[in-house]
Amino acid sequence: MVSKTKAQKTLFTAAKIGAFDLKHRIVLPALSRLRAQWPSANPSDLMRDYYSQRASSGGLLIAEATAITSEGRPYHAAPGIYTEEHVARWKQITDAVHAKGGLILLQLDHAGRATSTAIGQVTPITASVNETFLEDETVVVTTPDGLVRPSAHRALETREVAGVVERFRVAAERAKRAGFDGVELIAGQGHLVEQFLQDGSNKRTDIYGGSIENRERFLIEIIGAVSTVWGADRVGVRVSPSSTFNGMGDSDPRALFRHLAERLNDHGIAYLHVIEPRVSGADTVDENQDAVAASELGQIFHGPIIAAGGFTPATAEDAVNSGLANLIAIGRHFTSNPDLPYRIENDLPLTHYDRSTFYGGDGHGYTDFPTYEETREAELLA
Repeated sequence: MVSKTKAQKTLFTAAKIGAFDLKHRIVLPALSRLRAQWPSANPSDLMRDYYSQRASSGGLLIAEATAITSEGRPYHAAPGIYTEEHVARWKQITDAVHAKGGLILLQLDHAGRATSTAIGQVTPITASVNETFLEDETVVVTTPDGLVRPSAHRALETREVAGVVERFRVAAERAKRAGFDGVELIAGQGHLVEQFLQDGSNKRTDIYGGSIENRERFLIEIIGAVSTVWGADRVGVRVSPSSTFNGMGDSDPRALFRHLAERLNDHGIAYLHVIEPRVSGADTVDENQDAVAASELGQIFHGPIIAAGGFTPATAEDAVNSGLANLIAIGRHFTSNPDLPYRIENDLPLTHYDRSTFYGGDGHGYTDFPTYEETREAELLA
């Protein structure tokens, strides 16, 4: 593809996404970097520095998966939004992002069965008990003592579901008091909402199981609950069609996610965030595969589409130019290039990411990557 000048790049045109007015179309997606404090789940000072470094004027950041309850933490070093201390710590982060003219959403999460009693201290909850999931050696959970298999789980009783929906609503209220600009609901990653969506994990016979419409009910109720706090135009939904991460699977994923995209049209959400099938969890399945999920769901969902999964600056530009998506989420390159939008806009080289530092640790590989200008200054002084 022929390199475009700065003025020609569609990635750097303004976009209206729900209630958000953005100056460019590159998004930092929710990336679980596991630098929160244990056991409090308090966001750390390192996290404040990390998000502040990646805030750009008029750009959108989506903060990492954040547990709505202590038992819903997917990883021991994941942050929470279920105490007043969490609100205060997150407020430091949102203030730092806003000071640079950025916007930041919080991804609300509940791990469901994909966790351990070593983290939450209680039996994990899910849509249906699945012994096969417990036998899947590819599924692990990070704990203070290292990687372990998920703990045995239990199915939510019908009467309990409303209580979990209420937890999401309360978490949305806390996110608002913490200074976020909106929230994203994670309906992927093999966590609780997706455990209700897919029939490989949902064998229920009540109003939350069986038909596609019933399996979507849990997510639809959560959207309704958090929208009472924010307004639907500040609520996004993230899905990962066809992903098998964390033991996921559906007998007809295409029918499921097409139906869901159509149904979301009735709720006025800000955007639908689609993870391409070429990425599953942190792994790239097929880097040469086209962005098929966003292309298909974008023809059904009437609102803005954020596409994620294996994009480069060139393919991101192509995707927006072709109308495949309105915005592009670029994760891995954002980990090592805090000034990623600036580099892409000006055709500057990218620093390669360090996969060994993705999950947990200190500031190494997290907050110590320099901007392009900082690198140039160091070279001039050398």
